[in-house]
Amino acid sequence: METVRRLRAMASLCRQSAAYHPDRSWELLAEAEYWEHLANAALLEHFQDCTASLNDQTQPQPAANATARDASRLPVA
Repeated sequence: METVRRLRAMASLCRQSAAYHPDRSWELLAEAEYWEHLANAALLEHFQDCTASLNDQTQPQPAANATARDASRLPVA
């Protein structure tokens, strides 16, 4: 999340600079859009990692003695 904050700060700095340098505003606003794109990509990756981690924690784990339990259900010949 720190990365997202820093990327958005860079975008903000570019937008502020565009206000003070109208002759370069198009370039600075394009750069701000680039930083925002990177921030959104980092945020998406963070939430995908969190979701994957959460899914791993909520999936039931197989029982350690599943083989022995399954073998007890077999008919005895």
